[in-house]
Amino acid sequence: MAEDSRGTTPAASVWLRERPAGKRRSEQPAGLDRDRIVATTVRLLDSGGLATFSMRRLAAELGVTAMSVYWYVDTKDDLLERVLDAVHGEIELPPEEADADWRDEVRELARGYRAMLVAHPWTAHLIGTYPNIGPLAADFANLSARAMARSGLAPEQQTGALGCVLPYVYGFGAVEVRWGAQQRERDFTFGLDCVIAGIEAMRDRHLRT
Repeated sequence: MAEDSRGTTPAASVWLRERPAGKRRSEQPAGLDRDRIVATTVRLLDSGGLATFSMRRLAAELGVTAMSVYWYVDTKDDLLERVLDAVHGEIELPPEEADADWRDEVRELARGYRAMLVAHPWTAHLIGTYPNIGPLAADFANLSARAMARSGLAPEQQTGALGCVLPYVYGFGAVEVRWGAQQRERDFTFGLDCVIAGIEAMRDRHLRT
């Protein structure tokens, strides 16, 4: 598990615990709320990356003291978890349609996931650091699982199949971010088609047995 900014092992995910009730609303910093903090953090991370980000820099950007930020997030780790979830909300989710082609849905979800990784290069690191179980990330994961459930694979095979699709997209996006150059769309599409074809082949093999 990753260390937080104080060099200690972070506590359980912010999504797995309730935050204690704060002080009276009238005592909280005026003009500040969690949504604004998260949006500002995304902007700072996009412009400077994780290496230059700090709670002090965030507070300066917000025009408040560093302690004011802690009215809304307990730690830097908590904030980064919330920020990671927030950008998952940028992934365009296909409408849930019972007769939709699962392959088309998987392709659409994969393209959205890749676009998010490339638009926010710091997400690749955070995805490998935090549980990534916030509500918006869960929406993406649940829709991906529902699409795979229509593939014809046995239930016990579906998680493994998603474990081929999503890491492929993650790896492709991480390479794009690492080298600072957009890979050819043709390459991404061909690789994704190979993954989907492999899933279909394994499904058909299972059905024949």
